[in-house]
Amino acid sequence: MEKRRESRKRMGWILVAMGLGGLAAVGYGVGRAPSEPESSASPCTPGHVDPERLKAHVRTLSETFVPRDHLHPENLERTADYLAEALTRAGGRVRSEPYSVGETRYRNVVATFGPESGERLVIGAHYDAAEGAPGADDNASGVAGLMELAVLLGARPPPMRVDLVGFTLEEPPHFRQPTMGSKVHARALRQQGVKVRAMISLESLGYFSDAPNSQRYPVAALEWRYPSRGQFIAVVGRTDEQALITTVHDALRAREGLATESLAAPRSLTGVDFSDHASFWDEGYPAVLVTDTALFRNPGYHTAEDTWDRLDYARMALTVQGVQCAVEALLPRR
Repeated sequence: MEKRRESRKRMGWILVAMGLGGLAAVGYGVGRAPSEPESSASPCTPGHVDPERLKAHVRTLSETFVPRDHLHPENLERTADYLAEALTRAGGRVRSEPYSVGETRYRNVVATFGPESGERLVIGAHYDAAEGAPGADDNASGVAGLMELAVLLGARPPPMRVDLVGFTLEEPPHFRQPTMGSKVHARALRQQGVKVRAMISLESLGYFSDAPNSQRYPVAALEWRYPSRGQFIAVVGRTDEQALITTVHDALRAREGLATESLAAPRSLTGVDFSDHASFWDEGYPAVLVTDTALFRNPGYHTAEDTWDRLDYARMALTVQGVQCAVEALLPRR
């Protein structure tokens, strides 16, 4: 075991020396590095997010609407109804975005807040789950966060259009395929000439671990830069989107009690494009991922062990508040 650890350390130094092919890491978790400039974002006072409400949503999605995979469109339809009802109740103007895969119909659910026209922000989370998994963290947690964000936006309507979108068919075999729900949505926006200021993907928000060595990384070099404990929320994007990454990260790390990290990296680095934000990159839109790092932390990822009782709803609530503040930071000044 010790030899393996030393070998990984040596490989880590080799990768650092090589520069990871242009990898750049930004952000320094809780607190601020002395060399990092202060954010110009206005102070944000987020609305209240109830951890118990988040838990109730995740439990319903992962116990009542299962399986939520492409083989069970009837459960996906029930999930879409549940999401649409919650978004409507929050004050969103809700519509469906239906499309067909063969003879089967699926749909994204879109809720609009603020003005009807003009430039917009898109915040999205996929509501399907991997085959054989209840999908509590991946991705009932992201959907629960989306529904609670809707409540906050309904109470404080934005001056620019904000669309909250529940995407279908993110999981295999549709992942990275034209039938992926976020690809359908992003492609339609591009075809309509819609201007998107930024997209934020909410992907796996609820699994945290304070245990040593509970966090893994796609390359060994990152172990030298980032924590070994899986107790943080990450903001991930491409190397040419550091300004967007910093804006979102600053908003999240302002939440007292929430540890955060951020990463700007080439898309070729494993995991950087593992969610719906990549569909927006494909259409030329700026986008980032907010995540607990999913498969790099959660041992129940894509298994029957991804259950509601394994998640940390207090830290999830802080994350949703941080996303609200990120939205406000991206909006035009009032």
